[in-house]
Amino acid sequence: MKLISINKKAKFDYFLLDKFEAGLVLKGTEIKSIRKNGLNLKDSYVRIKNNEAYLINLHISHYDHGNQFNHDETRERKLLLHKREIRKLNQESKERSLTIVPTRIYFDRGFVKVEIALAQGKKNYDKREVEKQRDANREILKHLKNY
Repeated sequence: MKLISINKKAKFDYFLLDKFEAGLVLKGTEIKSIRKNGLNLKDSYVRIKNNEAYLINLHISHYDHGNQFNHDETRERKLLLHKREIRKLNQESKERSLTIVPTRIYFDRGFVKVEIALAQGKKNYDKREVEKQRDANREILKHLKNY
């Protein structure tokens, strides 16, 4: 497994509840661009339409040598999931008003995989609390190292 990209903003903005692994349907120039690290996962999310899952706003840069067959940078990309997983994601997101966000993208045996998670949005006070806790842990480790 070779990690390509991590969505750090997702961990900061959401409580990640349940994780799934999905395949990603790509075109030839997209995979070449991904191999050259032309990927941005920042504002992307998953939407379910007609019992199929799509990754929206995933930005894959144009491939330099792609000429007229180059891809659209932010097109909707289909996710490969089992029906029961799609049904569960759809049901959970509607019942509990959760968001489905991608957390990381990686290569697994030559295929591009996306880890998606059901996520609940954090309030501002939750984010501040996490920052305080992170700073406190950093200080503790700093003191232990000097001790």
